[in-house]
Amino acid sequence: MKDWIYKLHTLVIGAWTVLVTLFLGFFAVTSALFSKTGNTPHKVAQAWARQLLWIAGIRVTTQGLENLIPGRSYIFMANHQSNYDIPVLLGRLPFQFRWLAKAELFKIPVFGQSMRGCGYISIDRSDRKRAFASLAQAAETIRAGTSVMIFPEGTRSADGRIKGFKKGGFVLSVDAGVPIVPILLKGTYEIMPKGRLMIRRRPVTMKICAPIETVDYTRRTKDKLIEKVRATMISRLEGLDGVEERNSC
Repeated sequence: MKDWIYKLHTLVIGAWTVLVTLFLGFFAVTSALFSKTGNTPHKVAQAWARQLLWIAGIRVTTQGLENLIPGRSYIFMANHQSNYDIPVLLGRLPFQFRWLAKAELFKIPVFGQSMRGCGYISIDRSDRKRAFASLAQAAETIRAGTSVMIFPEGTRSADGRIKGFKKGGFVLSVDAGVPIVPILLKGTYEIMPKGRLMIRRRPVTMKICAPIETVDYTRRTKDKLIEKVRATMISRLEGLDGVEERNSC
């Protein structure tokens, strides 16, 4: 596809994204203010994500859904390649989950209240002691039945490869004692790599791996858990061709 077509394609996607975000954002914020579970705002977010995938012409193949048990809480960990990881996860993972968010965001009037209504989990990073205390509180929320989504790399990969993992998500995992579910995304990097605004149409494969139990790990042994999860994600991503793949890891 020629560059001018990509540019036009990107402009159309950008305009549609703004319109959909304004329209559905109003419903998401309004419902969040009165939500007790956060389920309705999440459904609105799913609709928003599907619109973004539709206008961009992105086809997502989802594999491994049979690995998840409805009603059970998990900590989902996905590789982070592109801004389109979020629409793919929201739009094609038919499961209620919440995002972790910085504590500062919860202090913003209305917006912060909306985030609480959505069920987002606050993480205080102002100092080490508060950070670990907020992770302990988040663990209680997860044990109560809330699943969360984490990008363990902390930021998007500059080359599509899986980078080193941050430890916070794994502290949360062992504190909560719930399984980690690795999710591999292949194809989003080609759509919109880090540092590039141009959007290209590419197929995406989202592979949901079998849960990795965390009950045998502690904060002291979390590094072994990090190694296991990262090794699993790297090996599965390398073997993922995005066309024909088994349905479980």
